[in-house]
Amino acid sequence: RERSVFKMFTLENAAQFAAENRWLLCRLTFGIYLIILSVMDIKRRKLKLTVLLSGVLFIPAGVLCRTEIPAAFLLAGGAVGTVFLAVSKVTEEAFGYGDSVLILIMGGFLGFWDILALLTGAFILAAAFSLVLLIRSRFQRKDTFPFVPFLTAAYLGGMAFGIY
Repeated sequence: RERSVFKMFTLENAAQFAAENRWLLCRLTFGIYLIILSVMDIKRRKLKLTVLLSGVLFIPAGVLCRTEIPAAFLLAGGAVGTVFLAVSKVTEEAFGYGDSVLILIMGGFLGFWDILALLTGAFILAAAFSLVLLIRSRFQRKDTFPFVPFLTAAYLGGMAFGIY
């Protein structure tokens, strides 16, 4: 009896589980990456470049994990991030470069439609947060706050609701 229990947890079974659930495992790992960045953004208001750029590895991982999405949609998702990089440049980083690079990585990982859904959710959450702070008089119109936690919340919410 004991032997059969341990037999269930073989390397072969683990590999089969990983293969069958690769997109879920990729998404969960990406969520952990986003949580790490969120904590960093809240504490330091700055993202460590090496940690941020390590997320580039998720782009090919997303291609391998999610074979049903056309490469053109993944490229278009990354292009959304390049638009945000241009916004960061034009606004002299009113919207930070780190946020824009992260959006580029997220777009390459999720694809065009999913990054648009995620950004919509993140901006709605950030707007609600700003409104609450403005009403409570703890916030001025020119004040800033970290945006990565809103991207993370929108990502985790989208995962929970099965959006991506």
